[in-house]
Amino acid sequence: MLAIIVGLVIGIGLPMQTSINSRLKESVGSPFLASLTSFTLGTIFLAIITLIIDHSLFFSSSLFQTQPAWIWLGGFLGVVYLTANILLFPKLGSVQTVIMPILGQIIMGLIIDNFGLFSSMTKQLTITRGFGAILVLLGVVCIVAMDSIIGQMHGKISDVPKEKNLNLWRLLGVIAGMFSAMQTAINGHLSTVLKSTVKAAFISFLVGAIVLITIVLIQHPQLKIKKAENGNPWWMWIGGLIGALYVLGNVYLVPQVGTGLAVVIVLVGLMAGSLLIDQFGLLQSQRNPITPIKIIGILIMVAGVALIRLF
Repeated sequence: MLAIIVGLVIGIGLPMQTSINSRLKESVGSPFLASLTSFTLGTIFLAIITLIIDHSLFFSSSLFQTQPAWIWLGGFLGVVYLTANILLFPKLGSVQTVIMPILGQIIMGLIIDNFGLFSSMTKQLTITRGFGAILVLLGVVCIVAMDSIIGQMHGKISDVPKEKNLNLWRLLGVIAGMFSAMQTAINGHLSTVLKSTVKAAFISFLVGAIVLITIVLIQHPQLKIKKAENGNPWWMWIGGLIGALYVLGNVYLVPQVGTGLAVVIVLVGLMAGSLLIDQFGLLQSQRNPITPIKIIGILIMVAGVALIRLF
């Protein structure tokens, strides 16, 4: 039960982090600078937590010889996932930018569980679990796409622009989601090797911060803090803290329930958080009231998670 609660909470926090970082981007003028700020603050926060709990940020150098190279790639995969979403949004529009990575997360999460990839706990893909995953996917589609589909049926303009090679961009979205599920599994194994969830989360964020520093050095974006129309609220700087708690929660969650279930539980929280932000216009976001079809989608997702969890 605790694992489920943790998964839901960090899932709810993730869309809030996205809104916060998007708000930060308005002030700093670059998505890479906003992401770097988020990763840096998250790394500092996790470093402090690690020092308090483990009293050290270091680990044995023998791990580089005894462990596979992929064990250090969690933070890198997180940055790849972030960059892919930045590229996908202008090509696919908001709806499909959400759907395609989610599809990849579900597919890769169940594959990792079924074959025990990345030293994860093996959990066979049964017919029941497969049906549960399908229900989760259907629920996601209802939540993020059905209103748009209904709008198109009534002659309304879709938010998805006309773009050449659209299927190629959709495939990129699925691959990005698969990378996200791989990151979750890798960070879970890293916590087992280090015998510390907080140190594994710190290393993941540190790697991500280093990758983003490299990107910023190559891109050379102009840094200037500009005051937006609604001012610069204090909370626009805390996205990294929420992201750190998200990684830390995933590191705890995977060894407890397996990668596949961890992915779908977090997805339920993610969509619930997105709906809360839409309904109430939280964090200076645009208000988009919840519709009955979205509530139906949530119920379908809950049913899918229950099937995967109980069988």
